[in-house]
Amino acid sequence: MKLAKTLSMAVMSVSLMIPASFCLADATPATPGQFAKEHPRRAQVNHRVRNQNKRINQGVKSGELTTAQAQQLKANDKAIKAQERSDVKANGGYLTKNQQKQLNQEENANSKLIADEKHPQ
Repeated sequence: MKLAKTLSMAVMSVSLMIPASFCLADATPATPGQFAKEHPRRAQVNHRVRNQNKRINQGVKSGELTTAQAQQLKANDKAIKAQERSDVKANGGYLTKNQQKQLNQEENANSKLIADEKHPQ
């Protein structure tokens, strides 16, 4: 659990290091008021979040994760999702490649946490 908290803090600090204002959009912006929910980069990030939530729920159901561990892991995913929404808002409904890369790195870290918590050594 201590490892989970340490890595969770690392994920949060990394997401705060690259503000959305420093990332340049690489796609044609959505029309004013349009929110590109199905943009391929967003779809990929959102799929990963859903998949990790399924893994967490399965871990609780099987007894591999405690409720407290699951809450922390889901909080990590929630923070990543909030960052994704912020990035999208800053870029007219789209994610840039750099933003997607950053979000994927954060998802990779949380995925490792899920695996480590479910299968401690």
